[in-house]
Amino acid sequence: MADPVLSSTEKHTPTLASSVAAATEVRSERFRPAKAILALPAYNEEEALPELLERVGEAFADSHIPYEVVVVDDGSSDSTAQIVSQMSFQMPIHLIQHSENQGLGPTIRDALKEAVDRAGERDIIVTMDADNTHPPGLIDRMVQMIHEGCDVVIASRFESGGIAVGVPIERHFLSVAARVLFTCLFPTRGVRDYTSGYRAYRASVIRQGFSDHGDDFVSERGFSCMADILLKLRKQGVLFGEAPLRLRYDHKGGASKMRVFKTIGLTLKLLMRHRLGGR
Repeated sequence: MADPVLSSTEKHTPTLASSVAAATEVRSERFRPAKAILALPAYNEEEALPELLERVGEAFADSHIPYEVVVVDDGSSDSTAQIVSQMSFQMPIHLIQHSENQGLGPTIRDALKEAVDRAGERDIIVTMDADNTHPPGLIDRMVQMIHEGCDVVIASRFESGGIAVGVPIERHFLSVAARVLFTCLFPTRGVRDYTSGYRAYRASVIRQGFSDHGDDFVSERGFSCMADILLKLRKQGVLFGEAPLRLRYDHKGGASKMRVFKTIGLTLKLLMRHRLGGR
C-alpha cells in the first residue's frame, strides 16, 4: 500500500501538543528565576576559603536560588587560587587573579565589574568577606528583601537580632564610631551599618553606578571602599534595607588584614570629601 499523502493543511498546522510545548518554552525563557552572583574578594584565605565555599554551596542548595561565584584573588601568596580552581569542579565558580596585591578597593571593584558582566537586569549581586565570618545562610533572606522592594540590603550588626561574636575591641569601636559619624553627616534611611561588606544589590544598581562613575565607583583602595560605595549609591536615590547579621569572628580563618587606625583615618578623609561635595 502506498504511504498516505498529507494535505497542505496537515503538513503545516501544528498539533495541540506542539503548540503547548512551544508556549511552555517561551514562558521558561521569559520567566526564569533571578540568579544570585556572589562576588568574593580574597587575599591569602587558604585557611577560611574551603569551609566558606562549602557553606556557600550548601546555602544555595537549600534555598534553590540559581547562582554563580566570582572570586578575585588579590595577589595571594598562598594556595587561594588553587582552592578556587579545585572547587570549580563542584560549583559554578570563576577566578580572576591580580598579579600583585592591590588592596580591597580594586579587588571589590573588579569583582563587581565581573558580576555585572554576568548579570541580567533581574539578577542580584552579593558581596561578602572571604574569611568565613559571614553566614551564607543569610543570602536567602537578603535576596528575598530585594524581591520585596529594596535595591540594596546590608547585613547589619546593628539591626534587631544582629550580634557580633569574638570581634576585637578596636574593630567594634571602628564600627560604632563609623555609625555615629555617618548618622550625623549622611543619615540614610534604612541604614545603620555603614561599613559592613556583606551586602546584596540589584544588578541594575551596580551597573548604574559604573555608568555614572566609571572605575571611580570604587575609588578607595582600603576598607573604606564599602562606605564609599554606599555614599555613591545614596546619591542614586536607592532604597536601602538591612537584615540582622550574626557576625562570627570566632570562625575567622587567618589573621585580620585590616589596619584599624589607618582605616579610621581613610574613612574620615572620605567623609570630608563627600561632605565638601567631592568624590
